Amino acid sequence: MESDPVSSSEAAFRAVRLPADHPPVAAGRIGVLLLNLGTPDATDYWSMRRYLKEFLSDRRVIETPRILWWPLLNGIILTTRPGRKGKDYETIWNKERNESPLKTITRSQAEKLAQKLAAMPGGSDGRFVVDWAMRYGNPSIKERLEALQREGCDRILLVPLYPQYAAATTATACDKAFEALMQMRWQPTIRVSPPYHDDPVYIGAVVESLTAELAKLTFEPEVIIASFHGVPKDYLLKGDPYHCQCQKTARLMREALGLPPERFLLTFQSRFGRAEWLQPYTDMTVKGLAEKGVKRLAVVMPGFSADCLETLEEIAGENAEIFHEHGGEHFAAIPCLNDSPEGMRVIEHIVTRELRGWV
Repeated sequence: MESDPVSSSEAAFRAVRLPADHPPVAAGRIGVLLLNLGTPDATDYWSMRRYLKEFLSDRRVIETPRILWWPLLNGIILTTRPGRKGKDYETIWNKERNESPLKTITRSQAEKLAQKLAAMPGGSDGRFVVDWAMRYGNPSIKERLEALQREGCDRILLVPLYPQYAAATTATACDKAFEALMQMRWQPTIRVSPPYHDDPVYIGAVVESLTAELAKLTFEPEVIIASFHGVPKDYLLKGDPYHCQCQKTARLMREALGLPPERFLLTFQSRFGRAEWLQPYTDMTVKGLAEKGVKRLAVVMPGFSADCLETLEEIAGENAEIFHEHGGEHFAAIPCLNDSPEGMRVIEHIVTRELRGWV
């Protein structure tokens, strides 16, 4: 029987006789690092300020020249915004674990993925190490990359959990990983999984999940909105593919559901500041539909891999209120894929595909 080349190379490596004074070397394992956007450590003013400062200081997120942005950020925004956002986070906070839902869900996704990889051929011997990190807040990307390296991972797959690529999400997560690599003498070999906005497994999962959630409702929505996180329109004009990838995701979902364009709408949420962002805006669309007489509405958020402030507080909270205040009667915020069987099917599919050649 032909031997496994990876196992053979590991055996050969371990068989080498090192000098007695040689430092211990861990190698031969494969790491998988799930990356998500971020979360504050707590909801108090100073925890929120630290988190917002890291987030809003990122040049990938805010491209305004520093000479204009810095006084505004440090003089006004970081004085007033932490208190307001802390109250918003308090409404969704996981009190049992004392953390945000995003952290709870991402941890669970990593744990379930680890179980899946352990069941793969060769996985039971501890070849795979799965971890997770946040671009902003904790655990940091640098911290978890270093931890994976200490555990002997000389090959690491980075998995940004963003279906649609944007410089302000995928790229900045990779920037942070590469920044950490620049400080390592012995760098692990790195792969980055690509965006999966049109992957049939992903589209199938979000449609299956949406269909199942709609079946649980006591009403049939007249309109379904697919709401994606917004970015400034200027980023699109500079060449960011995010807008186009969101459009394709929504179109593929609508076609799979068999709905006409007027019953399945694409919108963008979470705008910040005075600049024009990608349109149509979710809150204005929700308001407009209610004013036109739509009584039953559902909102799905296929650009988010896990529920967070933007889905739980902004959509399920703020936008539900907007809909009801302007004449709407029934509103449903559809849960994200999270660590559901459908959500894990997507993550497992991406990871096993991208590990080919290493496994």
